Amino acid sequence: MPHQNSVFHQVQQHIPWQVFDRLVDEHKADHRVRRLPTKSQFQALLFGQLAGAASLREIEAGLSSHKARLYHVGGRAIARTTLADANARRPVGPFAGLFAHMAASASRKTRRHIRDSVRLLDATRIQVSTLFGGWADMVGGKQAIKVHVTYDPHGDTPLGMALTGQKTNDITP
Repeated sequence: MPHQNSVFHQVQQHIPWQVFDRLVDEHKADHRVRRLPTKSQFQALLFGQLAGAASLREIEAGLSSHKARLYHVGGRAIARTTLADANARRPVGPFAGLFAHMAASASRKTRRHIRDSVRLLDATRIQVSTLFGGWADMVGGKQAIKVHVTYDPHGDTPLGMALTGQKTNDITP
């Protein structure tokens, strides 16, 4: 049976890996890294985005279910905690630089579409008084809520807002 590339492999063919490797070196993103190179971190996050994964646990499960196929794209299965540590400690520079490079090389129509679709998300925890009753979550003896805001940087305007308990991760209102 002839080999057929996966969609994930085809998507990765459009990524300028030489530029990404240069950015990783510039930002020293792989300095003192033993287990998970920045390229593997990027591949895991890209897989999660394309698969619509809502958590690192879903990314881990998805990658481990395709262990045999990951070899062909230069990837491997990754533990959730390893990916979480990499996301917390690695500089964002290589990813931002790759986006800037790819956006700059896109057509004018695509750049305009990207500009219109860029949104900033913010989740701010606000501590509230215990006098307000039990409607806010109590964690560590402190009652708080989270305000999730979607912001349009080009229009300088907020686009949406949602209030949740303080344990809720970032969401798009």
